[in-house]
Amino acid sequence: MLILLLILIPLLGGLLTFMTPSSKASYTAIFSSIGTLIVAGSIYFLYTQQRNAEMFAFDAQWIENIGARFTIGISHGLALLMVMLTALAFPLIYIFIHHQKRENKSVFYGLMSLAQMGLMGVFIAKDALLFYGFWEIALIPVYFLSSMYGGSRRIAVTFKFFVYTFVGSLLMLVSLLYIYQHTNIHSFAWNSFVEAGRNLPLGSQIWLFCLMFVAFAIKMPIFPFHTWQPDAYEQSATPVTIVLSALMVKMGLFAVLIWLIPVLTLGADYWMNTIMILSVIGIVYASCLAMVQTNIKRLIAYSSIAHVGLMCAAIFSQHELGIQGAIVQMFNHGINIMGLWFIVSILEDRLNTQDLNQMGGIAKVAPTFTIALVLISLANIALPLTNGFVGEFMMFNGVFNAASPYRVSLTVVAGLGVIFAAVYTLSMIRKVAFGNVNTNTENFKDLSNNELFILVLIMLLILVLGFYPSLITNLIAGN
Repeated sequence: MLILLLILIPLLGGLLTFMTPSSKASYTAIFSSIGTLIVAGSIYFLYTQQRNAEMFAFDAQWIENIGARFTIGISHGLALLMVMLTALAFPLIYIFIHHQKRENKSVFYGLMSLAQMGLMGVFIAKDALLFYGFWEIALIPVYFLSSMYGGSRRIAVTFKFFVYTFVGSLLMLVSLLYIYQHTNIHSFAWNSFVEAGRNLPLGSQIWLFCLMFVAFAIKMPIFPFHTWQPDAYEQSATPVTIVLSALMVKMGLFAVLIWLIPVLTLGADYWMNTIMILSVIGIVYASCLAMVQTNIKRLIAYSSIAHVGLMCAAIFSQHELGIQGAIVQMFNHGINIMGLWFIVSILEDRLNTQDLNQMGGIAKVAPTFTIALVLISLANIALPLTNGFVGEFMMFNGVFNAASPYRVSLTVVAGLGVIFAAVYTLSMIRKVAFGNVNTNTENFKDLSNNELFILVLIMLLILVLGFYPSLITNLIAGN
């Protein structure tokens, strides 16, 4: 029953927040998210002590006549890491934005809590129809959040986001229903899908894999399914952008690892080289675009596309170390990108601009903020002894040892992306922190207490996981 609370607490918290006066809505959301974090932490503690899947499972009748059950559980380290990342992200977001002015706070925080509920469901669902349901539940609140809160072009950008994800969801549904029809007992259970999928002929697996991968690739996203992302990140309110980049992109990667490759193994083998090539092209393409950006939100958006591209390439390397590295990086990237968006939020709120050319000299007036900017930015490019290093090393090892005839070329080209990432990251640091103080930055205030608390916590996670990566790697060993 403990695992059921991961869904019930944010669901009830969200519904209660809708009914709470705007002045108190943030408190309701904070208490709800902290409760979810306590439950997730308890599961983490129990899981590390005794890896008994039955301890973290719940099963009940749902739609019995079609073989769909409400089955949730944590049976592997990947699910646990995604649950922990989701549980950690929302209270950090809520505490960070607690004092910010915002219209219709009750609606905003209520939708955020429902998004958390959907995300939790995606990561713990053991039934294909339930997985699809939570996938849509996670997306719907984000549609409203993106269209109601954000920049002047938010409506058009949200519509583009909606079209992309709607098409992806439709492709996924068609694929799931096809596999369901080929299960022996017409069941949506994960085990039934694995058995049915693997028994399908190669031809069927090829086109089914293609449909499902496109659905998940749109959500990651990777090249060439990425075009919605920079606009969405730029126009969305920063808390919504954090949910999109730190958590929702992980839905696609998670789905590939749990619901795609294990089910359609022959299809994965057939498309492996193509996907690795597209992923590596995306790394270089996104990195090149990041280097020429003057808008800091678009720069980080392209940086995220490059990072996800490397994770996807490592997953399809079909090398154990590469897959484990991708899982490690899914968690660590979530931490780092969260920190970067907190930095961006501070800059945008203080300076009322996203233009890097209007920033400069902040190190002279806000040294504490600058320390956070530098450390989090360097962690994002996998500086040794930060949390991003071990996962990235493992991923490159996996790509280099992939069963692909292009493995060496792919590794070299992907390595160029790392060099480009260092270029645009150091350039961003230089433009923001150094140079001459201008009229826009001369009155820049250093971190407030809640900002300091959040960023110190992020930096501690970066350093602790950098020095002790076994805290994560031990969870996924043998997965």
